[in-house]
Amino acid sequence: MAVNNLKLGIPKGSLEKATIELFAKSGWKISINGRSYFPDIDDREISCSMCRAQEMSRYVENGTLDCGLTGKDWIMENDSQVVVVADLIYSKVSKNPARWVLAVPKEAPYQRPEDLAHKKIATELVNFTKKYFADRNIPVKVEFSWGATEAKVEAGLADAIVEVTETGSTIKAHGLKIIHELMQTNTQFIVNREVWENDPWKKEKIENLVLLLKGALRADRMVGLKMNVPEANLEQMVAILPCLQAPTIAPLFKTDWYSVEVIVEQAHVRNLIPQVIKLGATGIIEYPLYKVI
Repeated sequence: MAVNNLKLGIPKGSLEKATIELFAKSGWKISINGRSYFPDIDDREISCSMCRAQEMSRYVENGTLDCGLTGKDWIMENDSQVVVVADLIYSKVSKNPARWVLAVPKEAPYQRPEDLAHKKIATELVNFTKKYFADRNIPVKVEFSWGATEAKVEAGLADAIVEVTETGSTIKAHGLKIIHELMQTNTQFIVNREVWENDPWKKEKIENLVLLLKGALRADRMVGLKMNVPEANLEQMVAILPCLQAPTIAPLFKTDWYSVEVIVEQAHVRNLIPQVIKLGATGIIEYPLYKVI
């Protein structure tokens, strides 16, 4: 009997490692075989192919791939007619959307996009940048940059650049300043429109896959917190505990103490633990999570 097969695109390059780690946390092991563009995955219903994020939306749109992961920026750059089924923010740097920004030399007089009229801009995001300036009636010359875009201004090859950044540190290190943000982008799970609308098996497979990917991402920012609390302070303790719905509370055997367990944002823990200690909490345990659904 033939096995149904979902053709999944894995982005090669800067998103590759984070994507494979995310799938592993979600329950799928993807193994890269040397220079092969066809990784192994421990699911006989899925076959993987690797391609650059810049090209992913084109391959999904034309049906070479059923689905894949790429940036919102490259979907817009390619003007691809695909179905976006999920936003997946999993940057290892900031866990926030990256930004495409307009940057100029630090000492340059330019303060806004209009100041660059009739100037030359270097970028990898050519089509989007051309449209962005054209929509605002700002005449500029946009040239494609193969890489090292920040150095183009210093070398005299461009007056400004449009480049992607998360922290802005690389741009500043090259003696540039950001004067405008063109858009924010993040990783998106995209699907071929024909597959999404007319293939029930693949649609369900994709929905289940995305469910677990999003669960793993949500868990990445959260932890479990467990502690023992004296009955006298229980109400006060519950009042200060942030949690998904309500804490789990169970009495300890033959005592006037309770075990309290919550799922909280990891960022809250450093402030929360000193507070619960003041209310008499003991045996405090913090533990990682794999999925929160």
